[in-house]
Amino acid sequence: MVQSSNFNQSLAVLVDADNAHPSIVGGLLAEVAKLGVASVKRIYGDWTTPNLGQWKQVLLEHSIQPIQQFRYTTGKNATDSAMIIDAMDLLYTGHFVGFCLVSSDSDFTRLAARIRESGCRVYGFGEEKTPRPFVSACDRFIYTEVFTKKPEGDPEGALTPRSSKELRCDTGLLNLIRGGIQAASDEAGWAQLGPVGNYISRTANDFDPRNYGYVKLSELIAAIGLFEVERRETRIYVKDIRKKTNGVLASS
Repeated sequence: MVQSSNFNQSLAVLVDADNAHPSIVGGLLAEVAKLGVASVKRIYGDWTTPNLGQWKQVLLEHSIQPIQQFRYTTGKNATDSAMIIDAMDLLYTGHFVGFCLVSSDSDFTRLAARIRESGCRVYGFGEEKTPRPFVSACDRFIYTEVFTKKPEGDPEGALTPRSSKELRCDTGLLNLIRGGIQAASDEAGWAQLGPVGNYISRTANDFDPRNYGYVKLSELIAAIGLFEVERRETRIYVKDIRKKTNGVLASS
């Protein structure tokens, strides 16, 4: 498979029009740009149906190629099959380092697993209702609500952060961060933020600070109020405040 740097790696972006909304496209493509170059951008659906009409302007603006797939019979999704076949054809070319699968449909679970078996990375994009098997089958999964959540009256589209109290009640989140700090910390309990973030990503592939209303991991950790965050020159370090240098637990 092709090996390249993140910013230059060639990606195939495949969108299931029946399970995605036009409002996410701007945020979606901005996110894809952080991962690599979208060499292929295709969207699949039956474009003869009126419910997909709202996609037209979005596709023109972002140069996304619509792939027509007629419905052969009621109740059967031929769109999924067309997208899967195209994905395998693209995979066999060997030109792509990764695939971005945009859908909330669990039917793409096996496709994601098969692509990963071939050495390519799979980035999934879907709504929070996406079935867990599809989420787990991807290297990384990003919930598309982060592209559309906008507080009322905020034209900039800033995220609405959860309060410190809410974050402290999220045991899963706290355990995830503490696990990352423990895995990367020195004898004094300090850990660089980068390795902590890598641990979290490997442990929970759908983790994203934006799910909690924060753009950066450092902002999320600081907002919780149970961790020290310290900048040293160009690097950020974090520490569990329950830990003292002598190893004795302090109350949180």
